[in-house]
Amino acid sequence: MILEDAHWTDPTSLEAFSRTIDQIGKFRVLLIVTFRPEFNAPWIGRPQVTLITINRLAPHDIDAMIDRVVGNRLLAASSREEIIERTDGIPLFVEEMTKAVLEADDEEAQKRTIAAVPEPALAVPASLHASLMARLDRLGPAMLTAQTGAAIGREFSYALLAAVIQEPEAVLTGSLDRLIQAGLLFRQGVPPHATYFFKHALVRDVAYGTLLRESRRALHARIAEVFESRFAEIAENQPEVLARHYTEAGLIEEAVRQWGKAGQRSLERSALIEAAGQLKRALSQIASLPASPTLRREEIRLQVALINALVHVNGFASAETKAAVERARLLIEQAEAYGEPPEDPLVLFSVMYAAMVPSFVTFDFDAVREAVAQFLALAEKQGQTGALTIAHRVAGIRLLCTGDLRQGRAHFDRAIAIYDPVAHPPLATRFGQDSRVAALSYRAIALWMLGYPDAAITDANKALFDAREIGHAATLIYALSITSFSHLLCGNYATANAQLGEAVALAEEKGALFWKTTATVLSGCVSAATGNASDAVDIISSAVTAFRSTGATVWMPSYLSYLARAYAELGRFEEAWRCTDEAMAIIGTSKETWFESEINRVAGEIALRLPHRDPEKAEGYFFKRALTVARIQQAKSLELRAAISMARLLRDRDRRHAVRTLLPVYKCFSEGFDTVDLKNAKALLGELGA
Repeated sequence: MILEDAHWTDPTSLEAFSRTIDQIGKFRVLLIVTFRPEFNAPWIGRPQVTLITINRLAPHDIDAMIDRVVGNRLLAASSREEIIERTDGIPLFVEEMTKAVLEADDEEAQKRTIAAVPEPALAVPASLHASLMARLDRLGPAMLTAQTGAAIGREFSYALLAAVIQEPEAVLTGSLDRLIQAGLLFRQGVPPHATYFFKHALVRDVAYGTLLRESRRALHARIAEVFESRFAEIAENQPEVLARHYTEAGLIEEAVRQWGKAGQRSLERSALIEAAGQLKRALSQIASLPASPTLRREEIRLQVALINALVHVNGFASAETKAAVERARLLIEQAEAYGEPPEDPLVLFSVMYAAMVPSFVTFDFDAVREAVAQFLALAEKQGQTGALTIAHRVAGIRLLCTGDLRQGRAHFDRAIAIYDPVAHPPLATRFGQDSRVAALSYRAIALWMLGYPDAAITDANKALFDAREIGHAATLIYALSITSFSHLLCGNYATANAQLGEAVALAEEKGALFWKTTATVLSGCVSAATGNASDAVDIISSAVTAFRSTGATVWMPSYLSYLARAYAELGRFEEAWRCTDEAMAIIGTSKETWFESEINRVAGEIALRLPHRDPEKAEGYFFKRALTVARIQQAKSLELRAAISMARLLRDRDRRHAVRTLLPVYKCFSEGFDTVDLKNAKALLGELGA
């Protein structure tokens, strides 16, 4: 259990660092060294060392710690015993109580100080709070300095404190020195370029808690005013700092403005969890203000921004995301009722898009078709090219996933053709990801299925290159994840794995649950394709559960096909059949048919792996289903896979018939001869003498 953390300031030399380690090492601490570039820290890039105790100190460790605090001063043996008994081994409590006893005027005063501390079984935090309060009270004028610093935060710069408190330099430095001598503050650097740190969060909290409500509000208002007038760069670049102070000052309109600005900034850099929290703060505070046209417009803008954070954090179909979408719709309707249509026409498209995507990730075919048609019609009517690129991209994805590959590709072509490389990249924060990157990522899959593997990889590489150039993390996660599927289909397993590893790490860093689970499932599919069946089962099974927790089911037939392959390789045929049956059931209800041919081919391969092989059942899956579906969809790559499976089944019966099954589709290919499937087809034809 972590009981305490304390900050140790930057060492000035290796010798000082070693000496400090020697002093603290006996107290069983974990040292965490981090680099924290703070707005008021001139020591950007230097380490901050956080000390975290792993457990309570043993009596002999407490005794040693007391020795370190006491130094050359006198402490009665009875007082030492009482401290050991009453502090319950909590390091901060040991140190604070020892200092409080040492500050007492005489032995009788020491006894009274100890007597005021409850037994460890009684509220230790309250007694520690009381001890700190007593020590702060004895600081006199330095108390104001502690209170002001506490209002600024756990750490603060001398320059900011001086601008807020407006005391003579000698008075201010004297107060700060007294706080340091009392062991309540640490200092880094020399004034006026110094940075100060409260020794512990509890010290800061106690100092802050001594402020009365009106004094506290006035102090936060003063801090915010100083930031805006004297530290303009910080105010511009870190609006969340101002937002906190305006909130505490009770200046709600200013707080809303700054929280909203902070949320938008976080969204732009894909700090998604931070963005969601900041936007929620802004929206909750707007609710407390009198309604006005300006505030209604601002609330709509912030609500739309919140949706774009939530789709990545919680998933497109999560309950919270859907509720945010419904709230945005209601706000737009209310504004229109007041005769206040959105000033930004893309706001309506953003909400329409956010309302449409849940139907896609749950693959409600009828709802998706209707929503896409409405979105596309409105975009064409208004001539909004930004919205049109998104409309054509979404239409292309719908058609691809329902097996209409050529029409889907045509929409991707259109989306890419009308994309404006200057005007449209900023829309990534409005619609989840960059539209050209998304269109290229999915067109790559369409091209592979249509029989153009090289063109597919070209598109996949373009998408990833553009995503990196744009510098929008959510777009990059998207490109890494979706284009990895094209590499998987082409047999570029190392590339797919590398991309998925990067996607998982980046999604985890940004708090993008939907994309983390998507990339993890796909990594399991790579394991299945490369013969790591046991890993594949573990990864896909657990990741699919997490994926479904976001409300999503899209791509599930393809995931289940890889899971079925892995189960069959392990000889777990009942589970393999369960996967193929579930995949076919999903296809039947959702009409997400793009992987229907592959599901049937995998089912045929399972039939051939059974302890009692069933060639007739396999032939039914290969010929009557997999080949038939692939030909209807004009999915040449899937037709080739099915033909290879069928030809292998027939080769021992009638070589000519096997050749006639495979050769015609193989001849349809004009590229991609170094990909796995075409290599397999060529080798098989050679074996058959073709």
